[in-house]
Amino acid sequence: MKQTGKIRVKVFGLIRDKERLFVSEDYDSVKKEKYYRALGGSIEFGETSHAALQREFQEEIQAELTNIRYLGCLENLFTYEGKPGHEIVQVYECDFVHFKFYQLEKLVFFEAGNSQHQAMWIDIYRFKSGELRLVPEQFSDYL
Repeated sequence: MKQTGKIRVKVFGLIRDKERLFVSEDYDSVKKEKYYRALGGSIEFGETSHAALQREFQEEIQAELTNIRYLGCLENLFTYEGKPGHEIVQVYECDFVHFKFYQLEKLVFFEAGNSQHQAMWIDIYRFKSGELRLVPEQFSDYL
């Protein structure tokens, strides 16, 4: 069976602070469940994944990144809001330049299309234990 749709090329930045991970919270209304993912977004044509990572953090939360280290690439097949999705994801580990981001409890930001999201620090053990869902699931390999 041939699927229709596009494979999206994404970049995500894993930012840790000791045993905490900086993530965005989202909700799938069809599955009726919350999930969390690292911040990042789509890589534009002609743009490196490294440059896209910096641009996405600047656009979404006005944050500068440092110590950017490439971790690897993963393929993510998923269903969101009842529709199949397919992503190739470049994964980086990085740090915030400004200390203020490590002191935040929650940060509200807007993505393309003006959809509102919030980012926060969450203890990594909550993902490892299965209490909270981190997507793509393969991210757990990098924790």
